[in-house]
Parts: sequence; C-alpha cells; structure tokens
Amino acid sequence: MQAMRAMHFLEFAAVRAALILAFGFGVSAEAQPTDADFVAARDAYRAGDAARLDRVAPRLKDHLLEQYAMYWQIRLKLDDADPERVKAFLTRNAGTPLADRLRTAWLKSLAKREQWALFAAEYPKRAGDDTELDCDAIQWKRTRDGDTVLDEARPYWATGQDQPESCQALFAVMLKTQRLTPDDIWMRFRLAHEAGNSRLAARVVGELPPADRPAPRDLERAERNSAQALAKGELRPTSPAGRELALYALDRAARSDAASAREAWLKVRDRFPEPDRLYGNLLVAHQAARQLNPAANEWYREAEGARQNSEQRAWRVRAALRSRSWPDVARAVDAMPDDQSLDPAWRYWKARALAAAGESEDSTRLYAGLATEHHFYGLMAAEALGAAIMPVSEPLPPDAQALTEFGARDAVQRVVRLTALDLRPEALREWQYVVRGQSDEMLLLAAEFARRNGLYDRSINSADRTQRRHDFALRYQTPYQGEIGTAARDAQLDEAWVYGLARQESRFVADIVSSAGAVGLMQLMPPTAKWVARQTGRADFRTPQLENPGVNAQFGTYYLRYVLDRLDGLPVLATAAYNAGPGRAQAWRGALPIEGAIYAETIPFNETRDYVKKVLANAMFYQAQLGLPYVALKDRLGMVTPNAKSLASFPTADHPEDSR
Repeated sequence: MQAMRAMHFLEFAAVRAALILAFGFGVSAEAQPTDADFVAARDAYRAGDAARLDRVAPRLKDHLLEQYAMYWQIRLKLDDADPERVKAFLTRNAGTPLADRLRTAWLKSLAKREQWALFAAEYPKRAGDDTELDCDAIQWKRTRDGDTVLDEARPYWATGQDQPESCQALFAVMLKTQRLTPDDIWMRFRLAHEAGNSRLAARVVGELPPADRPAPRDLERAERNSAQALAKGELRPTSPAGRELALYALDRAARSDAASAREAWLKVRDRFPEPDRLYGNLLVAHQAARQLNPAANEWYREAEGARQNSEQRAWRVRAALRSRSWPDVARAVDAMPDDQSLDPAWRYWKARALAAAGESEDSTRLYAGLATEHHFYGLMAAEALGAAIMPVSEPLPPDAQALTEFGARDAVQRVVRLTALDLRPEALREWQYVVRGQSDEMLLLAAEFARRNGLYDRSINSADRTQRRHDFALRYQTPYQGEIGTAARDAQLDEAWVYGLARQESRFVADIVSSAGAVGLMQLMPPTAKWVARQTGRADFRTPQLENPGVNAQFGTYYLRYVLDRLDGLPVLATAAYNAGPGRAQAWRGALPIEGAIYAETIPFNETRDYVKKVLANAMFYQAQLGLPYVALKDRLGMVTPNAKSLASFPTADHPEDSR
C-alpha cells in the first residue's frame, strides 16, 4: 500500500511538474495534445476570454478531455450559439455530466429569449430537478395553454425561500390576475419569517393590495426593534396586518431570547384569536427548544393544535428529550406525518419512549427493524437489544480483468485525469455518472478501482451506496495508517475515533481545501494550525504543510486532545467542539446530567448534530476494522454533566475558539 501511495503521489507530481515546465519555459504546442493545452483552455474559459479559448481549443483534438474545451466554447457564447452545434454536442456526449449541464444552461437561455419551439424539443430530455427551469417550463406552457397553467406555480410560491427570476415573473402575473389572494401572501410571509428570511418577508408584504398592506412604519418597528414593539403593544392586533406583524415581531424577538419574548407575548396574547395565539405559542416554543431552554417542552404543550412544519415537529421531540418526558416524546413522534416519523431518528426515540413506558414488545419490534441498518441509530438500537456491533462484509473477489476493463472506460479515465489536474468538482461529477444506477457488485468494483488509484473519497462514497452486499473494509478505509495511527498514539487518542473524524472531514483527500479555508485530512483552519505550531514549538510551520498527511494528522490530533481534556474527556463533547468550537459545545450542556445520545440529538446546529452522530458511528466501524477492543457506542456517548466550567477556560486570543 505504501508503495502504491508513493506511486500515486509521484504521478500527481509528474503532471504538475510537466505543467510548470510547459508554461514556465514557453514550450510551443506539439502535434499531440497535452495537458498543458488543456490547462490553458481552462484558464481562458475562467477568464471569459472566448478569443483565446478559440485559439487553444483546436490543439486539444483527440485529447481525453477535448469535450471540455468544446463545452467551454459553447458556454461562453451560449446566447448566440448555433442550435445545430449545441444539439450536435448534446448528441455526441449524451449521458455525460457536460451534456446535462449544457442542456440545462441552454434551456434557460432559450427561455430568456422566448425561443419556445427549441425549448419544447429539449425540455423533456432534461436531467434532474431545477426550480428555475421548472418555472421556465410553466412560462412555455402558458404561451400554449393560457393562464390556466399558472396554478402549477403555486408550490414554488408556498416556500420561505427566494425563488429564481423565472418564478418571480409567474408570481407577478398571478398577483395581477388575483390568483394569489391576501391570505396566500400572508401565508408566504409566515413561511419567510419562519425560515429567517426577513428580506423576503418584507418584499412579500409589499405585494398586498393597498387596503390590506401594513403601514411602512409598523413594518419597520417589527423589524428594527421587535422585542420593544411587542412589549409596548405598538403593533395592534385589531386587524389581520397588525396581528401578522405582531407575530413577526414575536418570531424575531424569540430568535434572540425566547424567554424574554415570551414574557412580552404573555401580556398581549389573549387579544389574539385562538389560531394566532397557538401559532405565537409555537413560535416561542420552537425557538426556546433551539436555545435549549428547559421550559421549551412545557411551552410546546401550550402550542398543541397549531400547525407545525417539519422543523418545528422535530424540535418538539428534542424539547421533550431534554426534559426527559418520554410520554411527550411518544406523542410528538405520533403526531408526525409518516414521511417524517419513519426517519431513523424518530423511530429510535419512539422505541425508547415505548421502552420507558414498559411496552417492551413494541419497543423491541422497532429496535429490531433499526438494528439491521448501518448508521448511528441502527447501532444504538442493536445495543438496546444487547447485541455488539460486528459488521459483516461480503467483499467482491479481486478480478484483475474486470478492474482493467472498468479503468479503460473513457469516463473513468476522465475522472483520473481531472483529479490529477486538480479539477475536483469536474472529477466528482464524472464519477457520479459512472456509478449512478449501478448494482452492488459494480459499485464495489468501482470502489476498489478508486481505492487502488488513491481516489479515497470516490471509493468510500461508492461503497456507501450498496444496498444489500456490503464491504466495510471499503466503506471504512484506513489510508495513511502510519501517519494517523502514530498521531493518535502520540496524542493518546482512540485511533478508531480519529479515523472516524478524518473520514467525515475529508474522506482522506490529503490536499482538500474547504470553502471556509480548512485544509487537509482533518480540515484544520490555518489560524488554529498556527496556534498548534506555537504550542508545539514548530517555528518552521507554514500553512501549505497542512497538505502533508503526517503534519495534518499531528496538528489535528493535538487540537482534538486539547478540546477533549477541557471537556471532561467526553468524546461527544470534543467531537462537537471540533466542528463548532469548544465554546458552543460547552454552552450546549444542560443544567442537569443528560445522556450523550440526547446531547447529540439536541445540538442546535444541523451540520454539527449530523457530524457528531456520523463521527461516533464511524468510530464503531473503525474499531472493528482496526481490530481494537470493543467499546459500546453508549459508552462513547457517556453522560454529559452540567456545565461546570467557564467558557473563559478556552483561549480565544491565541486561536479562534469557534473554528479549528
């Protein structure tokens, strides 16, 4: 493996060196297309330089990535592109990500130019969902069938998110023809402020008929000083507009401080009709639950009968968990629609609630269904049944010929070449098309090919997709075992946990850089890495060294050990801290001891909540892969005691507390 990895990096370095030589010394174009020509074409496209691209593109004839240059040429002149040229490209490259991306872009261009005949011919061939394109399609149908098709745009109106311009044009017609009533407008207003989209909320209010529209100063009061406007009764609930603005102000105030907002709400809520009163109670309870207020469960009871969205229903369960009210947990899950209640999280917590109520037969049935699934809740359910987690693999027997044939595919070769040229998004898209719709056996073959070529992220993701035949050695790979294992031992950390974290952070792509600037295997932020360098006396450290797996593992494990020591040695807290910062992980502790599983379930940040569960589940699989002593997931989660330490115990001057 070490030799194979070394070869992979040598090949990578060779490609880069060739590019540097080609450009640094002004090598002229050769008869055969080169990767240097491809990079020149890519740079011209990124610069929007169509003339330069047109000069370079012919040199890529018969190059493995020639289609990319052709795609870029068309994209830079899409509005003026010859339809026959576009269709020829789509036909020649059918079934590739470039063809589907070009078709989507061309359809949008055709819609803007109202070239509906061409649009109608290509729209049925589109791939995937695209809201802008869907609204373009309604525009096209309207030219054919008239305004009766406008009702198809209603689902795009009924959201708290901004919508593309093509949808906005439909909404304008619907408003003008009164297909959207004031009730529809207030409905979207609520959806917008529930989503925290205050700009959309203000814009939607402006669509009301003048007679129903609130005064601008009242809207400003609700937005600028929500708590004060609510407490002083400045927004009178004697009209629909006044009530909606008061509820808007309540929502905004509750996002900052649910307890204070509730105090103001109690003074005025009796003046509201019951549906609005229940809705106001719900707004407060939801934000209180997200703020981990111990009273949130009780406040949710006051909102019974209010219509809840999926997020509010989820936090209803979490509020009950924080209060250790198992009857409320069961009722909250039962109140969910089927598509939500069947989520593994709610099936598990319903089983726990049934067990707490002494309904062991029903709880066992739910646990048994979950225990066959390979995720956090499946592992928890298996332990509830008294079973140890021992994943059983059914690997695909090695087949050199099958691997050779798979690697010879043009699409697979493009993935390898694009990766070598550091075009990761393009390589990922190509790989997704390679593995989509494949059988378990083909997915495992693809995963093995990717592993052998150092494409660990694609290998893991492919192995993760199997439905019945699983290879956990591919799902939970252990590359860089020397670097990660040594770093974990030096920091006296559980190697399975460190591997679980690195897998979640980077899928073992050593030189990956996130959109936030985090680098490498353990996704370290440069300021945090510099802090670690100071603590460890590494005066020679420079940020590019984070792409070195050994350096990254050493720095990442040092920081992980640091937060673990300051969070009572609890992996669940340290994992949350690694993702969201130790200050937040500390603040999320309760006033009373709670199970680590409940702590993880009630983390307010969606990303961190998902991250913690996946990292700790990963660790369970890695301990099996590494042959380490069995540690139960329940023990890894432990009990989270009340917040006894001050946040001041975490340094903020030397390194950013809330990033790694």
